[in-house]
Amino acid sequence: MFKQITAKIWRKLPWYLRAKIIRFTQAKFTVSVAAVITNADGKILLLDHVYRPASGWGIPGGFVDFGEQPEAALRRELREETELELENVRLFRARILKKHVEFIFEANANGEAKILSREILRAEWLDFEEMPVEMSGIQKATIKEVLGK
Repeated sequence: MFKQITAKIWRKLPWYLRAKIIRFTQAKFTVSVAAVITNADGKILLLDHVYRPASGWGIPGGFVDFGEQPEAALRRELREETELELENVRLFRARILKKHVEFIFEANANGEAKILSREILRAEWLDFEEMPVEMSGIQKATIKEVLGK
């Protein structure tokens, strides 16, 4: 009975009021993208990022802007940070971590990664075995999983 009454009231509310109620009652979250990017030689692009905890080394990525699709966000982030253009972009995994949604892609790119952002200290193409020792174990595990090693 309660559900039926609630449903009738809900349906009679104007759409904008229903939208406000939904936005008020739902948890807020952030969304990010990252990618394991390889070149023609099979090397992996790693960035030494100012804001990344511990060593700073990891795969490229960033936050998704309001109204932006995840793949478009990845392409934008890579262009802004390194000037590289992506090819063969494929979604590898999407997952939720508490109040954060993360999209992991795999892609290819070629050329030299130019450092265009104050957020990036270094950019290097490395073999899997050459990854920095101090790099996050989670980042290494993600690369290993994407590459099927």
